[in-house]
Amino acid sequence: MSPEPSEDRPGREALGRALTAGGALTPDWAPAFAAVPRSAFLPDLIWPFDMRTGRSTAVSKATAPTAWHRYADAEDAPIVTQWDDGQHPGPEPGREATSSLSMPSVVFRMLRDLDVRPTHRVLEIGTGTGWNAALLAHRAGKGNVTSIEIDETVAFTARTALDRFGAPVHVIHGDGALGHPAGAPYDRIIATCGLRSVPYAWVTQCRPGGIILAPWGTHYGAGDAVARLIVSEDGKTASGGFTGPVEFMKLRAQRRPPVPHKDYVPGSVSEGDESSTALTEDQFVGTRFSPLQFVLGLRIRDCAQVLADKRDGGRPVWLYGLTDRSWACAWFRDGAPTRVWQSGARRLWEEAEEAYGWWVGHGRPGHGRFGLTVTGEGERVWVDEPSRSWSL
Repeated sequence: MSPEPSEDRPGREALGRALTAGGALTPDWAPAFAAVPRSAFLPDLIWPFDMRTGRSTAVSKATAPTAWHRYADAEDAPIVTQWDDGQHPGPEPGREATSSLSMPSVVFRMLRDLDVRPTHRVLEIGTGTGWNAALLAHRAGKGNVTSIEIDETVAFTARTALDRFGAPVHVIHGDGALGHPAGAPYDRIIATCGLRSVPYAWVTQCRPGGIILAPWGTHYGAGDAVARLIVSEDGKTASGGFTGPVEFMKLRAQRRPPVPHKDYVPGSVSEGDESSTALTEDQFVGTRFSPLQFVLGLRIRDCAQVLADKRDGGRPVWLYGLTDRSWACAWFRDGAPTRVWQSGARRLWEEAEEAYGWWVGHGRPGHGRFGLTVTGEGERVWVDEPSRSWSL
């Protein structure tokens, strides 16, 4: 085994320069980046995630220390640290990643948008490894950061790492959806997990004028966008825009319900009503973080999209209703017309085409033109201004 590299090794310095050049690491957060290495919060076995291939590979600090340290400190890549809620044994990746360390660029962009100042009281939802909490503590000061983690083992491991590092963070094992009223009011609340609705408890526990920052999206897909909400002066609402696309593991209570294909389509797809569409695969599917996918989730309520792998020039795209057994399938083929089948009380493909038309008709808005308002009665999403809103 090679000797332990020093914490100021060139890889970290190069990453810091890259984050600064890209606008993620701002001068007020640079001291925290320098003082709090994420390698101090990673387990010996990690699964770095390759954004290009969508795959994770096991890397052991014991057997591959150089690679482990490169991923820990020099790569701007997410790292999975738990599979299947801790029920997965062995070094191979499990079925579902359930705890991770986010890309440094994502971490510092969110911290930048959170606008934490010294002495601010901060509530973090989702402790994970503890690295983000340690960065917050370095900025906010001793005794000002509380972090909640629903997984008891993850909470224990993070608490141990934070204590070992000397980061003054109060780690609580509990349900972050409930917040932590004993420490309220907070100046800032940040979620490191994806939401499908913002718990109103967070609004009531954040002071007027305070900021709630959280990845938010719909069950249409796995993608999120970071909502930056400001609590109103009367403390009853929180509203603000989205800063950009991300993808986070979901708050456990808000994970998408299963969509077993055979429950929707027990026989052949040809049993559905057949039609066609002029939309192409590039138009409708787009890229991983396309604003269209975000918009489709906003406009097609209670719907899940599943993209099948592309084979032999063809790709089926499925839409499943989440409140009934309505479904639709568009079969995109290179150089051929797109056939569509749908069945059920809802005409999901017609809803999808209408949503696409809405997006085009509004000038193909990106994430930054949308916003969210949270009240005690629920949530409303809006485009350009809160008065142009609709309920979800």
